[in-house]
Amino acid sequence: MDLTGKVALVTGSGRGLGLAYAKELASAGARVVVNDVDAGTADAAVKEITAAGGTAVAEVAAVGGTAAAEALVSRAVDEFGRLDVLVTNAGVLRDKVLWKMSDEDFDTVVDVHLRGTFTCARAAVRHMRERGEGGRLVLVGSPAGQRGNFGQTNYSAAKAGIAAFARTWSMELARAGITVNAVIPVAATGMTETIPALAPYVEALRRGEPMPAFARRALAFGAPEDAAGLVAFLASDAAAEVTGQCIGIGGDRLSLWSHPQQVATAYADGGWSADALAEAWSTTVGAELQSVGEKLPEPPAN
Repeated sequence: MDLTGKVALVTGSGRGLGLAYAKELASAGARVVVNDVDAGTADAAVKEITAAGGTAVAEVAAVGGTAAAEALVSRAVDEFGRLDVLVTNAGVLRDKVLWKMSDEDFDTVVDVHLRGTFTCARAAVRHMRERGEGGRLVLVGSPAGQRGNFGQTNYSAAKAGIAAFARTWSMELARAGITVNAVIPVAATGMTETIPALAPYVEALRRGEPMPAFARRALAFGAPEDAAGLVAFLASDAAAEVTGQCIGIGGDRLSLWSHPQQVATAYADGGWSADALAEAWSTTVGAELQSVGEKLPEPPAN
């Protein structure tokens, strides 16, 4: 994979998945703008990339508002002359059940994930369209946005919106040669250690223990680096025809998420009254009700 000559901006790339994406892009030859809210974390990430032979600079900003988005894109253009790839990875969690979630909990998560993806994409696309050489938007989603997740009203809603961004923007930007895809990663990070079923694997990885095959395959769970190859692929010329997709990655598994579609239909002459629905429900669309949430398999018995 050769990204020589490309310039990439990765939001929230001081640690975790974002850092893995930035390192992978840099190792393939891209010049990278690293972003984090903490200057020390961003600088450490840049040093790690440059020590490995890559080229990177840091831009400290809290993703969400327009000013931060424009500053990030401007840094890429001012430093490297262009921007070819945007990876919208920045995110936070404020998990609570619906009746305990405050306005601040909701707004903080939606502002960073959903509004931040929008403002950064808008700023990047304006530059890409003006330059006229196409580009790549890689939006970071989550299984929670595809299936929902208990205690994550704000996060699930934001990530579902990001999937909708990918589908909508892929149509709007096709003529400009800009592809838009959502990556749905699962990896050992500070975010996933809050999930009880995954926490032991995160801790094991921190201790330097290898991830068991059950985690890597059945749970599609691995290190952040396992998700980075997909981002580099989507940033490359090899993925020029891939757009509007939600693509899962984690551990040993690569997957393609389906887009929402009607799975059952029924018709009644003149329309459906409440009584007619009650009578026909269980034998028509009610027979195809969909499940919610991620159903993680149980590990094999020792």
